[in-house]
Amino acid sequence: MVLLSADTLALEKSDQIVSVRQTVRERAIELGFSLVDQTKIVTAASELARNTIQHGGGGAVVVEAVNDGPRRGLRLTFRDSGPGIPDVALAMKDGYTTAGGLGLGLSGAKRLSNEFTIDSAPGRGTCVVITRWK
Repeated sequence: MVLLSADTLALEKSDQIVSVRQTVRERAIELGFSLVDQTKIVTAASELARNTIQHGGGGAVVVEAVNDGPRRGLRLTFRDSGPGIPDVALAMKDGYTTAGGLGLGLSGAKRLSNEFTIDSAPGRGTCVVITRWK
């Protein structure tokens, strides 16, 4: 896989979610994503950015344009050093929430992505990596 470009954006306050959405949409347009694929990656980014702030106490996202042979895509890496997720499998279930929301953030982001990985444990924060291919 070849990295074409990268942006790192802080996620400390909720108004920074707008900047993440704008940056992800701009990169998706540059890569020639369809409107549907733009909407999917921007929606996933918004959910994960909100989780990073709300549950992780803040962190950052790295937005990368990548090439893998003939495929071009966007890889987003959300990282925080918050409390971590005690039960990742449970957190991935639709409807599971610790903050009174719909419980669709992580599972929804996974459905909106072509690739999804999550690494988290109590006391060491959370890292979620998603990729959407054109």
